[in-house]
Amino acid sequence: MKKSLTIDDIDALLPQTQCGLCDYAGCRPYAKAILEDGESIDHCPPGGTETLFALAKLLEVDPAPYIDKVKQQAKPPSVAFIREDECIGCTKCIQACPTDAILGSGKLMHTVIGDACTGCELCIEPCPVDCIDMITLAKQPAATKATEWRKRYNNRNARLERLAEEKKQRHLAAKKSGPKSETIANRKAAIAAAIARAKQKKNSP
Repeated sequence: MKKSLTIDDIDALLPQTQCGLCDYAGCRPYAKAILEDGESIDHCPPGGTETLFALAKLLEVDPAPYIDKVKQQAKPPSVAFIREDECIGCTKCIQACPTDAILGSGKLMHTVIGDACTGCELCIEPCPVDCIDMITLAKQPAATKATEWRKRYNNRNARLERLAEEKKQRHLAAKKSGPKSETIANRKAAIAAAIARAKQKKNSP
């Protein structure tokens, strides 16, 4: 393996479907495992032999031992399709999509942005009403799609990290400030009102 290689070099050759079929949480983690842990280059079903040969050339390894396995496990390109009249708007597919390719909100119909869908199938399992189909595409997506999918995937991860940090900061701020003054005031007012009612009842004939 070339010592000057980087994770970016390897990641650039992966299809960016972010499907997890390689047993890693996305294309970049797989690229990292190849470079740093010596992981083999035959774990990408969506990439098929095209990705296998590209990785073999880059890493200067013989692809021959992996060809049969990769051919058997190759996954054709596909896109998700939601049968909208059956969708219950649970948002579980939206939460699972690695590229934010599904539009919709709670209790409203969802739909897939075809060009943004990588065909990862991660939306299928969490769907409680089984209303998502995978449609096989006639040809491989253009190479530019991988760049777009990588960007959407990175943007989604950055957004989730930002939301998690904001939630953490709100929790810390609430813990540090203690009970809100408004809450304390409401409690005092409720106690005062109860005392007043008790006095009124006591003094009434």
